[in-house]
Parts: sequence; C-alpha cells; structure tokens
Amino acid sequence: MEERVPREFDTLRATILERREVLPRRIAQIAAYALDNPDDIAFGTAASIAAAAGVQPSTLVRFAQQFGFDGFTSLQSVFRERLRERNSSYDERLAALREKAEGEGGHRAILEGFVTAAVTSLEDVSRALDEKRLEKAIALLAQAGTIHVLARRRSYPVASYIAYALGKLRIRNQLIESAAGLSAEMIGFATAQDAAIVVSFSPYAPTTVEEARALSEQGVPIVAITDSAFSPLAQFASIWFEVAEADFAGFRSLSATMALAMALSVGVAEKRRSGGRP
Repeated sequence: MEERVPREFDTLRATILERREVLPRRIAQIAAYALDNPDDIAFGTAASIAAAAGVQPSTLVRFAQQFGFDGFTSLQSVFRERLRERNSSYDERLAALREKAEGEGGHRAILEGFVTAAVTSLEDVSRALDEKRLEKAIALLAQAGTIHVLARRRSYPVASYIAYALGKLRIRNQLIESAAGLSAEMIGFATAQDAAIVVSFSPYAPTTVEEARALSEQGVPIVAITDSAFSPLAQFASIWFEVAEADFAGFRSLSATMALAMALSVGVAEKRRSGGRP
C-alpha cells in the first residue's frame, strides 16, 4: 500500500536493514551499495550506478519495487532529498550556519543545534545498544595481549582517545598510525592473541577497510564501530556496533561514538580487575 512506502531516508534505511537477511542476492547487493554510497545513488545515472554496484540496470528497478516504489526514480528522490544538505560544500554549510545565527538568536542558536544533535545521538545509542553485545565485546578485548586501535579521517579522534584511555588504564595498546608509512608493518605484528578496535563511517576510509581486512586475515579478532549492517567493516568484525550520529546543518559530531569508546575502554579495565584476564 502507498502509505507503507518509506518516503523518508531514515525510514527507508531502517526498512532495508530490517529486510537485509531475506533480500534476493542481487537486491541485497544493490541495497548494500546504496547505503554505503548514498551520494552515488542520489546523483548518479541508472547506468553508472548499476555499473558501480556490479548489477544490471533492471536490478535497480526491482530494488525500488522491493520497497514499494513504482520505479527507481521515485526511490532516488528519497536519497536526493536526504543528501541535499549533506552534499553542500563546507562554505555553503558555514553560510547556512551564519544565516541561522543571524535569524535565530546569534551563535547561541548554533550551539543549541549541535547540543540537540548530540543529545539525540546519545539517546539513540543508549536505547539501541545491545547489552549482551557490549559485554561480549568487553570480554573479547579484556583477553587480548595487545589492543590495536585503527581509524582514519573523521573517526581518528575516537581512535586517539581510545589509545589514550587504554594507556592511562595501563592496558597495552597500539594506535595504528605512522608518519613514516609503517602502518602495514605495525599491523604485521598483530596476532590471534591480540584484538583490534576499528572505527569507520560512510564513506568508509579505504585504508581503514584494507587494514581491517589484513587484521582479519591474520586471525585478529575485531570489534568494529560503524554505521550500517552493510558497512565493509561488518564482514571482518567478530563483534560490531552500529552508531548513527545525528547532524546539524550537515555537520556530524562524535558524541555517541565517544560515549561507546569510553564504555569499551573503562569496561575492559574493570573486566581485567575483576578477573577477566590476569
């Protein structure tokens, strides 16, 4: 029925994730591509999207119909509307912030916007987090000889904080970064007796994905923090957490992600002290 067609991006995304286990293989393939590459879906042509996703153009139509749309163009409009603001340049975003400040009470309004987005993110992660998954992740990390921490770009502050916190808690860790380009060598020291925390959000940093793959191939258990069941990190992770940060004027904070990072770090220390690992 028409009222069941997901006209908002968040609703469409939730519907795709809810059905991901039962989607036909090719439909699941384009669904994964769509959530990992929303910009391409919003602004690409049917031919370019199909080629990039490795499917036939007709699959795009079947993908749209799977979720109640009459054709791919109708579904594409949902991606376009959702990403209209996010795809603006940073100059345009700053202009939007200035306009909001002038029209709604100065820069205090900007602060309130970011605070509201942060509160929304924190409430969402608190409500959605699976407690058993959190306990399992902490137990896995507590048994590790060394915890390797990996992230790039927007996610890097999370990795840096985790390494800092683990160091203060006297837990052996290795932040995978190297000005000399020795990340591959650092990863090469990781073993199955260690563990890794990997953080990345769409559009996933290619280096992070490849290094996570390398860790997985070495038998290193991975705890991933990401934003989708279709994230490339999910396939490498022993345990993964989905964190969706709310945005304000196209900017996203790391409030919920940092809260989860703090919980993992302190939880590992507490687990070790209580006998989780000598």
